[in-house]
Amino acid sequence: MTPLARYLSLWLREHLPVDRGVSPNTVDAYSQSLAALLRFAADRLRRPPSELAFEDIDAPLILAFLEEIERRGASVRTRNARLAAIKALFRFLEYRLPAALEQIRQVQAIPRKKADEALVAWLTRAEIGALLAAPDPRTRDGIRDRAMLSLAYACGLRVSELTGLRLADYDRRDPVSLHVTGKGRRERVLPLWKETRATLEAWLRQRDPEGDPTLFHNRSGRAMTRSGFEYILARHVGTAAKTQPGIAEKRVTPHVLRHSCAMHTLQATGDVRKVSLWLGHASIQSTEIYLRADPMEKLEMIAGMTMPKLKPGRFRPPDKLLAMLAGNARR
Repeated sequence: MTPLARYLSLWLREHLPVDRGVSPNTVDAYSQSLAALLRFAADRLRRPPSELAFEDIDAPLILAFLEEIERRGASVRTRNARLAAIKALFRFLEYRLPAALEQIRQVQAIPRKKADEALVAWLTRAEIGALLAAPDPRTRDGIRDRAMLSLAYACGLRVSELTGLRLADYDRRDPVSLHVTGKGRRERVLPLWKETRATLEAWLRQRDPEGDPTLFHNRSGRAMTRSGFEYILARHVGTAAKTQPGIAEKRVTPHVLRHSCAMHTLQATGDVRKVSLWLGHASIQSTEIYLRADPMEKLEMIAGMTMPKLKPGRFRPPDKLLAMLAGNARR
């Protein structure tokens, strides 16, 4: 039997961060996926994770794991992300365990599941206003929470970008800006609104200068975690629902704040390229999801059309309508 622990440690500690140079966020995501798989395998085989062998992690077990996380409510995207992490590990092992090539081939043959392209969820301006007003500005935690929520919304930050911010990323020089390192280590510099700057300055007066070098701390002076921010957001959503009941009917995650920033920016500018630049997307195709979710975009296109006068013979729709329909078909 081939011990699994040694190869897992080599993959996570050396191959990914050193040989491949992937970001810490990617290593953490892969680590969480494999940890979930190991917990499932340990429960199924009645064996502690440290005693699992590579031969135990075969295609039937992985398929059972994927079915189980879906049964517990995981989305298709989450399922595919877990599968991608597992396949990345098996690609690493196929050059080191030639005797297990058949097992590796079967795992690599597990298909991704097609996910429905649902419309993005986002909050209205009134709901965002209620959410930003929810933290108590008389307490240290309230000041910190308002700064985090304002920054996450105004800059359209991913939760990993928000929790990964360091004090040095905040530039007080005019114009005041924030240096963000996003997915794929793509960097962008974002100017801050006056209101956002005010909330951030209020937090910096409360922030422990001897604590972690990250911008936002928990009560222990350590870096704010993803789960910590998710908990804070959920608590303030409950408070905001008292003045905006509609927000209680929505599943508000940190990424919904990013979607809300994108939708409001698109509505204000009408330029999807500016939205893409602000969010730090690698391709403008990633930003087109907001065009599908914005009804005003379609209304403006329809309003700009003029129906031609009907003449005997075949009817040809306006070119603008044909272009719109072709674009929807491609999506």
